[in-house]
Parts: sequence; structure tokens; C-alpha cells
Amino acid sequence: MKTEPMSPAVQGFEALFAAHEIPLRRALVAAYGHEDGREAAAEAWVWAWEHYDRLRELENPAGYLYRVGQSKARKWLRRPVRLPDVETASMPSVEPKLPGALRRLSMKQRQVVVLRHAYDTPRREVAELLGISPATVDTHLARGLAKLRAELRES
Repeated sequence: MKTEPMSPAVQGFEALFAAHEIPLRRALVAAYGHEDGREAAAEAWVWAWEHYDRLRELENPAGYLYRVGQSKARKWLRRPVRLPDVETASMPSVEPKLPGALRRLSMKQRQVVVLRHAYDTPRREVAELLGISPATVDTHLARGLAKLRAELRES
């Protein structure tokens, strides 16, 4: 059975997905929690598929998809961010109070801290994905880490 070659649009979408699915999902999960963030990322990719002709013309498609995911998640914003608890038996090197401390950071601080330190995402990529300058990434990172250190020191 002979298969049809993929169209350039399908190939382009697959390349976009391969390059940006993981960072987009991580950013949205850091903002909205595991369930809502994954749902927002999935909805952003559905939108991307339906509007790929428009999306491929953009200078920063990942940043645009992040904003699509944010607007899809707006219906969940009244719910508190749910981050998974740390099971000390399986993760002894992680501070058990860290998820609670992360929840209390601002959304941008939490995203930047998680993307930079948990996933080692380069500063430039974090800035591009979140639609902020690299200097703003540094500001959110410094403030977020200072708040985490202060809160974890107190407990």
C-alpha cells in the first residue's frame, strides 16, 4: 500500500510541535498546575492545528501559543493552582514544603523559577515563550527565589 507524502503544512506543524510542545506545556503547567496547564496546552495545540496557516506567519509562534493557552485557561483562574505534593520517600532530596511555597509565588515568578531551575530552560527561551524580556526573566527569577528562600527558611 502506497502512502501519500505529507504536505508542507503538515510537516511544518509537526516541526513546530516537536520544537515547542514540551516548553509550552511546562510553562502552562507552572502557571496553572498540572491538570489545568496540560489542558491549556492541549487546547493551544488544537487551536494551532486549526489556524496553522496564520500561525506559521508569526515571528514568535510559541509565544503566541502560550497566550492562546492562557486565554483557554481563563475559565479555570478562579481555582487555586494545584501542584503535586512531594512524596518524601520517593524524592528525599526535595523539600516537602516546596510545592506550597511555589503556589504562593506570583504566576510569572513561579513559571520562571520552574522553567529555569526545574527544567534548565535557557533564559532566552523563557523570555521568548512568556513574551517578556530576558531582563524581566532575571527580575522574576531573583524575586521568586528570594521569596522561596525566605519562606522555606521560616518553616
